[in-house]
Amino acid sequence: MTRITTRPYSRESFSQLCRTGIHPVLARIFAARGITQTEELSTGLSGMISPGQLAHIGDAAGFLADAIAAGRKITVIADYDCDGATACAVALRGLRLLGANVDYMVPNRFDNGYGLTPEIVRQAKEHHQTDIILTVDNGIASIKGIEEALASGMQVLVTDHHLPGDELPQNCIVVNPNQPDCSFPSKNLAGVGVMFYVLLALRAEMRRRRIFDEKTQPHLDQLLDLVALGTFADVVKLDANNRILVAQGLRRIRAGNMQPGMAALFQVSGRDFRKASPFDLGFTLGPRLNAAGRLSDMSLGIECLITDDRGKALEMADELNRINVERREIEADMRIEAREQISKIHPEDRATISILSEDWHQGIIGILASRIKEKYFRPAMAFARDKDGKIRGSGRSIPEFHLRDALDLVAKRHPGLIVQFGGHAMAAGLTLQPDGFDVFTQAFENVAKEWLTQTQLERIIETDGSLDDDCFTLDFIGLLDTQVWGHGFPVPVFCDEFTVINQRVLKEKHLRLQLERNGRNYTAIQFGNNATLPRRARLAYRLDANEFNGRTSVQLIVEHSERV
Repeated sequence: MTRITTRPYSRESFSQLCRTGIHPVLARIFAARGITQTEELSTGLSGMISPGQLAHIGDAAGFLADAIAAGRKITVIADYDCDGATACAVALRGLRLLGANVDYMVPNRFDNGYGLTPEIVRQAKEHHQTDIILTVDNGIASIKGIEEALASGMQVLVTDHHLPGDELPQNCIVVNPNQPDCSFPSKNLAGVGVMFYVLLALRAEMRRRRIFDEKTQPHLDQLLDLVALGTFADVVKLDANNRILVAQGLRRIRAGNMQPGMAALFQVSGRDFRKASPFDLGFTLGPRLNAAGRLSDMSLGIECLITDDRGKALEMADELNRINVERREIEADMRIEAREQISKIHPEDRATISILSEDWHQGIIGILASRIKEKYFRPAMAFARDKDGKIRGSGRSIPEFHLRDALDLVAKRHPGLIVQFGGHAMAAGLTLQPDGFDVFTQAFENVAKEWLTQTQLERIIETDGSLDDDCFTLDFIGLLDTQVWGHGFPVPVFCDEFTVINQRVLKEKHLRLQLERNGRNYTAIQFGNNATLPRRARLAYRLDANEFNGRTSVQLIVEHSERV
């Protein structure tokens, strides 16, 4: 069941924002998202939280400055998703600007598994002659890998943002806003954001050592396009600090100030960088990078982001685009099989959905879990068997269910069932013993039934209420577009009743609508729905500036519809 609700907001905050000259509808929207004063909406770099507030970042900066001075070899160990790839590119580009001898490795999802494993450590030692391992977007849970590195005579610097487990890394420096002793005000930095902060601290340390001054220091803001991409694509909460990072990156992209690989990704995806939006980052560029880690080797994505050769960047972007097309085709087949499985388990009677296929592609089960979660509004786990017989799973969750904590409880209740796991509240991955699927499915379901009420299993479409007639304009859409909307700072959605004048199905899966309200006509589209609407309908919708045949007009994007 899906319900439409209206977000509550503070009248006091609303009045205060109106007094500063903010449009009344925008003031209502901002107040509903916890904004109390206009300063919280600033996207200037001066508003960023100081790097010094990250625990151990001073130690990390001094350690890296010493390593650069001594010419020691640093190897970056990346994750194989978009956040990991951009974090790696930021580390490589930034450290090289600062004079480091640095290389990278990225684990192969199928051969190496996730994070800094002992095998990756051995490869770093044997093939890269590594003195220092620097993890980006991983490492907080790599206890055995760090022990292997230290035993091999290497030193380790962990930069990560994932939640720590019961055991923390020892005898190394860890920069992670989510580690227990860190008082950094934002716990929502992506892995790329953490690495960017480490570079800022390192540059400040090198200024202190008089290696540069403010005039001669490298400009790290040239990396903000990568920071924006990784931050938005990782679906971290867009608090004030992350909104600054994304807004600044988008500003540079729109001005054409970006890495050649970023420009190439815009080109192959047919998007205009001059009009770059958060949508482009999360749903156009991000999937093309992620496809490399899912089906092939994320080294291709990283190389695309670090090359300065525009021709090579375009060649690699073309290949990433081809891999993404292949990913979509494989995913479509997996979704058909998933629907068949789910139809047999009556998802409406369950609190979770867990499915397994021997033939599914391990690199795509995370996307499949996300699709299932969206369709059924249940915590969802999709599993495939690896070459060693173990069962690898990826999960996505709903707002009231902390997925990593749920897996932790399952692991405690059934020792030995879960080989390893990790992740966030909303997304996590795990490996089960070869015969563990049925036990896990029931244990996971039991936790969800204990933690979730039936009301929490209802999809809620939160809206910002009714929209005034005079706001259905391109000018008002322009006002909305001055902010970065996304996870934790949701894009405005409005709710009103309309008369349906005309409707037709496009490509057998989308609904094109002509609507009327208060004597005015509107064009609308509902993606992924081919069920026609009654003559009177209540719609939850977004505003969109639709370009067609050189003309831009207001269009409504319908998120949900119901009979009046």
